[in-house]
Amino acid sequence: MNVKIQGSGNGTYANTGSCVAVTNYLQHEDLERMKKGEEVQPFFNQFRDYVSAREVTFKIDNNKAKLSRTDAKFYVITVSPSEKELRCMGRTPQECAEALRRYIRQDVMRNYAEGFGKGLKSDDVEYYAKIHFNRDGESDSDMHAHIIVSRKDRSNTRKLSPKTNHTGKKNCGNVKGGFDRTDFFRKCASSFHRRMGPIPKKKQQEEDLELLKKPKRSRGFGMGM
Repeated sequence: MNVKIQGSGNGTYANTGSCVAVTNYLQHEDLERMKKGEEVQPFFNQFRDYVSAREVTFKIDNNKAKLSRTDAKFYVITVSPSEKELRCMGRTPQECAEALRRYIRQDVMRNYAEGFGKGLKSDDVEYYAKIHFNRDGESDSDMHAHIIVSRKDRSNTRKLSPKTNHTGKKNCGNVKGGFDRTDFFRKCASSFHRRMGPIPKKKQQEEDLELLKKPKRSRGFGMGM
């Protein structure tokens, strides 16, 4: 399981201003899938399966109490299962998408919240995630997800920065409220394998991959703008 945290002052994930550019970018495959009559995955959070892009932008952009103009306002977590891991998640793209949604809600965001050492739960994190079926026109075996996470918690009172280092060593001046990214990545990987179980045998893998490549009719989700 490949998990990474992105966000800087420049580029696609520039995060010191509005998240509207990121929100728009994360909808890049929607139009093409709709043209083909294929399913589009909407934004979701810890409590709802459908959140419009407009609401995502509004909620993240307005959850920034006491942050300065140059402070990070959000981060983007990317979750990318390997091809073998996807085969453990389901036999169709829809099954894999549902499994990935559960994994994000029940494991990734729980590990993220706990990583700050502030007694937080996943319910306390202001985030919005979107599942992509492929990259640059590749097959559904490249499914992954992007998660826009607010710098502030849902109460808009606590700062949460996953880029703040935590050394984990004694007498080294650890940053108060730091975040151990290495431990977060490790926990995400181990919780995935506990949840999904062993990788299927080779013949079953081949059958499942063929199913993943088959297109599925759209359920009519729009782009949410």
